[in-house]
Amino acid sequence: MNMIRTSVAALALLLSFLVLQSPIAIAATKGKLVTVLSIDGGGIRGIIPGTILAFLESKLQELDGPNARIADYFDVVAGTSTGGLVTTMLTAPNKNNRPLYAAKDITNFYMEHGPKIFPESSRNNFVKKTSNLFGGPKYDGKYLRSLVRTELGNLTMKQTLTHTVIPTFDIKRLQPIIFTTTDARASVFKNARLSDVCLGTSAAPTFFPVHYFETKNARGKIRTFDLVDGGVAANNPTLLAITHISREIITRRLQYEDMKTVDCKKMLVLSLGTGTGKNKEKYNAATASKWGVLGWMFNNGATPLLDIYSDASADIVDIHVSTMFQSLHNQKNYLRIQNDSMIGEAASMDISTIKNMQTLVQIGKDLLKKPVSRVNLETGRVEAVHGEGTNEEALTRFAKLLSEERKLRRLG
Repeated sequence: MNMIRTSVAALALLLSFLVLQSPIAIAATKGKLVTVLSIDGGGIRGIIPGTILAFLESKLQELDGPNARIADYFDVVAGTSTGGLVTTMLTAPNKNNRPLYAAKDITNFYMEHGPKIFPESSRNNFVKKTSNLFGGPKYDGKYLRSLVRTELGNLTMKQTLTHTVIPTFDIKRLQPIIFTTTDARASVFKNARLSDVCLGTSAAPTFFPVHYFETKNARGKIRTFDLVDGGVAANNPTLLAITHISREIITRRLQYEDMKTVDCKKMLVLSLGTGTGKNKEKYNAATASKWGVLGWMFNNGATPLLDIYSDASADIVDIHVSTMFQSLHNQKNYLRIQNDSMIGEAASMDISTIKNMQTLVQIGKDLLKKPVSRVNLETGRVEAVHGEGTNEEALTRFAKLLSEERKLRRLG
């Protein structure tokens, strides 16, 4: 663990150095903070961050009126897989150039469409028929493709209302492809349709087909994409969002208000998980030692390999970011809200019965009442923090800071 802490600390110092050494022009406004929202992947469990965001947006509306929306307050919104869908819902413009969805509508979106995205008949047939393990993904993805294309039409990445970061993974190139608003504005090849980006970042292996699409420049040159779920690279995209800010400042494509430099002391970061079942300790060496390839991919309705990769990448990011903020004694400006005790159907990515979705809503509401938690850098475990109140209280504080930041910028 000491070796991990050393490497994490070294990375944190390097990132802080890059950010601190990145000069930017001083804008005419008087803001003080760079604001970041990050949303993990997790399938139907996207209901959990949706519930939390509805609470945050309600607090912003209490301060600034009923038209306040999440996209008005965050410089960068990052999302992976189902988090990428939520990110797009919050930042894509409607015909009035306002966010397509209010945060309070996210849960209703999952309630209405979840059972059709993850139909029970397909799930049951996949479990019953061993041949499906070799013959295709659990779901054909037709409803999801039709849904996002209808909702998003021809909107593209460069049109989002705030800067977005959505990771995917290209299996042809064997490398992550990160779609961002700033890249889309700079290159036609990265200015993909939002529907294609959503389908790419949510194409979880074994669950949905790989998503293929093309972009083309004015001369007819084509770039191809063969994408699977961004969760294989960054299930928790918080660090991607922070390094994106650093990169954009270095290249001077982003300018932040009234700041000569940006560091963790000048950042406000909200990172929302979709829940994990790690505290259940559902896997162990004695059982896993007997698994073959199929056992690692599919075991009693679970997907051990996907669970391991997604949880590992999410946790190491939390350790990285928490180290950065704790090292500068600014830990209160990094809030990670996550449930590590998911059990039963709630822990699944695709059980979309009304009963389970209602359970996920309640888990989100219960998380608001739980104490603020933070990773212990000695053990790597997340622990409740004494004296910092509940997540609900922390989000209320965040809402006040976000509102004040927005007002300061408007004064300029």
